[in-house]
Amino acid sequence: MTASRSRLGLRGPLLAALALAIGVITAVSPSSPGPGGAAPSRDGAAPPPVPVPVAAKQQVPVRLTDPPRGAAGRGDLVALRQLVVATGPDDFGLATWKAVLDGIGSPYDVLLAGTEPLVPQRLVHPDGTGRYNAVLLTNNALLRQQADGAYASALDDAQWAVLWDYEREYRVRQVSLNTYPGTTPEDHCLRIRGEGPVGRDPVPLTLTPAGQDLFDYLAPQARIPLSDSHLYRARLAEGCAGQALLSAGDDVVAVVAKAPDGRERLALTFATGPDSMSALLLGYGMVRWATHGVLLGEHRHWFSVDVDDWFNATLRLRADGGKDLFRLSGAEAASVAAQQRALRERSPVASAFTLNLPYNGSRLNTSAPATCEEKDTPDPLSSCSKRLVDQFRWINHTSTHPQMNDTSYDVSRTEISTNLEIAAAAGLPVPPTVLKTPEYSGLGVYNPDPQSLDPPTDFGLAASNKAMLDAAHDLGVRYVQGNMSFDSHRPACFNCGIDHPLRPELFVVPDWPTNVAFEATTPEEQTVLYNAEYGREGRAPDHADQDLTYEQFVDAEAEVALRHLVSGSAYAHTLHQGNLHEHAPGRSLAFDWIGATVDKYAAYYRVPLKNPDWLALAGYVQGRNAHFAELSTRRDAVWNRATGAIDYVPGADGALFLTGVQQRPATDEDQRSADEGETYGSDPVARVGLTGGERVTLMASPRP
Repeated sequence: MTASRSRLGLRGPLLAALALAIGVITAVSPSSPGPGGAAPSRDGAAPPPVPVPVAAKQQVPVRLTDPPRGAAGRGDLVALRQLVVATGPDDFGLATWKAVLDGIGSPYDVLLAGTEPLVPQRLVHPDGTGRYNAVLLTNNALLRQQADGAYASALDDAQWAVLWDYEREYRVRQVSLNTYPGTTPEDHCLRIRGEGPVGRDPVPLTLTPAGQDLFDYLAPQARIPLSDSHLYRARLAEGCAGQALLSAGDDVVAVVAKAPDGRERLALTFATGPDSMSALLLGYGMVRWATHGVLLGEHRHWFSVDVDDWFNATLRLRADGGKDLFRLSGAEAASVAAQQRALRERSPVASAFTLNLPYNGSRLNTSAPATCEEKDTPDPLSSCSKRLVDQFRWINHTSTHPQMNDTSYDVSRTEISTNLEIAAAAGLPVPPTVLKTPEYSGLGVYNPDPQSLDPPTDFGLAASNKAMLDAAHDLGVRYVQGNMSFDSHRPACFNCGIDHPLRPELFVVPDWPTNVAFEATTPEEQTVLYNAEYGREGRAPDHADQDLTYEQFVDAEAEVALRHLVSGSAYAHTLHQGNLHEHAPGRSLAFDWIGATVDKYAAYYRVPLKNPDWLALAGYVQGRNAHFAELSTRRDAVWNRATGAIDYVPGADGALFLTGVQQRPATDEDQRSADEGETYGSDPVARVGLTGGERVTLMASPRP
């Protein structure tokens, strides 16, 4: 979703003009001394770092210095790599499997059946190691249309035999999408009861008891929506070794079945696209089942929210078209903490949810008492923020919120350092290594005419303000927040970041924008702004001739965020301080949307939403970069099923994520290592530090 003009294009010039006209902003001049004395020069010392608590690691993967000995028989050694078999590059299911595996970060190869012959050497290394620990088919028969219009399998009988022999000998499981209930080319214990297209109105799929066990990260009562598909409705064949996983009413639509030769197969009886909710909900579970839960990569769910401009006064556009400035009160700050607490208490999946507050410190009164009482304080917001300091996480958003597209080195440095000094004087714990520039300015996205109301242009990160980057670097900043609205800020791999091309020491981690307008403080203001901005494009399908209501807006925008959460995206979502106005007792635009998003997630999942601080988030994203860099070397981790050991020799220093390896409690010594792990749901997930050329041996923890 792109950033709307109401949030980015209008903000700078209108807010600056309004602030000057009303004359209410008391800012620290970029060239003025801050609370700590004279502003540091380019050669001056950086401000002392403010300590930030970082959660200690709870688990680490078990590394073996003396690998277990044992003779590996034929079929015991398999690489942790998947084989996707498709009928051609435009095969609908190929895009689905690629999206699922790229999201997990699991290595895979693609075999285009009928183009590349399927022979034993394609599946087994010369030393007898199996090349793949899962086989993923785009449809069970690999049908493709022939010249005469008829459909036939892209594999002949001999090639099917090669594939099945490998699956049997190496105990490799197979998953097929879009499976026709029949006996050709093999029997999945399904018999056809009916079929037909599924349009925009979804068919709800429910989990059977066996499905609840296999997809144990989903809520037992979850209803998986199937839309824009073709559905085969089936029943289980009598006397066949199959178990239903999903049902549509009385019909079976997914099954696990054991072949007469012992091979294990999972089949869906419908097509599912790469962006479909069915693929997002089921994809990881199918790969996890196929690999016995032992795989390179990981899949978890995250929800972080930045609320920008805390302490600042920002533009408010009233529903009647009037303009003024809005700043939170102390009582509203207390309400924000109460709304956050209420969300945690009512939603177990969000029990750790904590807001990030990118703040502008020029209006923070450091001498204000730490109290949420409105009396006897020069600034209630400053006082209540100090009282609630541990309820939120604080992010440097510069002191006076300038556009940093062309700020000088000295101005940039003063904005960054002064904001840290103000926070230190007020007792706010702020990581000095993280910077969120105002409106992502200085990062190559801007309007050449500062007075223009048109949307900004993405000129690329190479067009960033080098002076600002240098100042940030010299002050110890290592992580800069970007925006997924802009092509140049979008990383090349899932949940990755970007080493800035002008300053590779700075790592860009993008955020997700939202359509909760920064100028809106009430439902009426938000609804007017949204309908004016998007017109018919944003209206509900059932109300094409009328504007969205506030409730419809919240539902639609929560649905957008839900897809980010379901996909496993770790990036934070961005709101603004005006969105926290208490428009009704215990309610704000921000928590109306946050609560709706969490409720939608909880309807599908029972695993919790991760909510790390920004340093932990940035470290995770850097780990994903290292993970994909290591995958690009095409080295394989090999699992010895006879001993349980997984061996890997990395190509360079870096890191890998693995799921399904044994872990142990971390010790004090482990705090200095690059290894870490956790049990997420029922999955042991680990990040393993790598030294180029040094063998790593871990113990697998396979699932049944």
